[in-house]
Formats: sequence, structure tokens, C-alpha cells
Amino acid sequence: MGRLDGKLALITGGSSGIGLATAGAFVREGARVAITGRDATRLDAARRQLGNGTVAVPGDVASLADLDRLFERVAAAFGGLDVVFANAGLVEATKLDATTEDAFDRMMNINVKGVFFTVQKSLSLLRPGASVVLNGSVAPSAGSPHGAVYAATKAAVRTFARNFSAALVPRGIRVNVVSPGPIAVRSPHVRPGETDVTPAPPLPGTTNPWLLSIPLGRFGTPDEVAHVVVFLASDESRFLVGSEIVVDGGRTQLPDGAMVYRALASGWFR
Repeated sequence: MGRLDGKLALITGGSSGIGLATAGAFVREGARVAITGRDATRLDAARRQLGNGTVAVPGDVASLADLDRLFERVAAAFGGLDVVFANAGLVEATKLDATTEDAFDRMMNINVKGVFFTVQKSLSLLRPGASVVLNGSVAPSAGSPHGAVYAATKAAVRTFARNFSAALVPRGIRVNVVSPGPIAVRSPHVRPGETDVTPAPPLPGTTNPWLLSIPLGRFGTPDEVAHVVVFLASDESRFLVGSEIVVDGGRTQLPDGAMVYRALASGWFR
């Protein structure tokens, strides 16, 4: 018996990365899944991979017309929803003095507007006891010279979870956030050849400084985030509402345990 047996779920940004990994985990746990994404070819490939009656609807979450079409299809196919994973997102590394209006609008439209209206337009389909999971980020917890806009969008997502929860808890609907750190296939900070999740090499000669900031010494995987989303989508998390679960290898909660500090403590820098 699966943890999501009989549940009907929608995942935005479901054709790759965390979204696709989560869709696969949902299917394995017994859910029927609908996915959406902007790339129709990739979306169709994901649908074939997932099988089990997966519904795939091309569209952009930043377009309200596309969202209307998405929920019309979901309503026709499922009749209701038990889980929504608002996962679609965009990250662009832009410095303060080099951020263009187009880059600002792209991230705000997908990460903020897209999440807000995905949840809003799902309301008529959400059943009592449904779970809404928002994909956040650890970015708002750290300052970055090239991350102000992206971090602001994900701070908004975290705030949405609290306020959506306050609005929906009378219906028995829970809203929570999963906040990943650097994940191998989705992080813009992973260079070619550094997308594996093996432990980082010793400090001397290390080429990717992001590994030095993660106490576990490796990037996360989409599957590791998907496991948390399954928990939040399932009845096992029924007493969690408005909460955030951080999945970042310890990066935000124990920064002094990161490799760079362990290196300093061991005398590698003198």
C-alpha cells in the first residue's frame, strides 16, 4: 500500500529536475499525477516515463490563460485534487548593478505570480484535507552578491505558505514549504563536470566553492527533495501547517560545520 494511494496530484514544472523526481515518487506511492511545463517535447517525454495515466498539459505558470487551461484539463481528468506541488521556478544569477528589468520580471512572474495564481486557481478543485506544497529555497537565509531578486521571490513563497494556510485551514487544507539548497541537476552554481553528488575532494584543489559550504560535502539530489515532498503530501504530515522543511545538507543550520571551517580548524590554512 502506497503512502499516496488514491490521491490526485498536480505538479507544476513537472518535466525535469525536482518536479519530475517528485512526480515519479508520487506515482510509486499510488497517486495519479498531472504535470505541466513550458517545453512540450520534454513534457511528453516525462509523461511517457511516468506512465500510469499521467496527464501532461503544456503551459507557463506565469500566464493566467495557460493556468486556466491547465485546471480545465485537470478538472476534466480528475474531478478534484488532493495535492498541489507548486514547483515551477526560475533562477537567474544577476548582480545588483547588472539586473535588467526583463530578468527581474521573469523571476517575479514565474516564482511569485506563478505560485500565487497556481494555488488560487486550484482552490475550487482542492478537497478537504488536501495538501499544498510550495517549492522554496534556502536563498532568503543568506546574502549573495548575485541573488537579490531570486532570494526575494523565494522569501515571498515562504510568506505565501503562512498566509495561504491561514486562509485555507478552515477547509482542512494544509500549505507547507520545502526549501532545497544546492541540488545537482537544478543548481545554476554547478559547473559542467561537477553535477555528481559524490563527496567533495580535500580542500586543496577544490574547484567548486559551493561544496565547501555544505557540511555533508556534496550536492543534494532531486530524489532527496522528492522524499520530503511525499511526506508533506501524505497524511503522515497532517499536523504540519505553514511550516518549512529545509533540505540543504546542513548549509543554513550548521554553517560552522561546513568543509571550509573544518579546514581552517585542521590547520590547512596557515
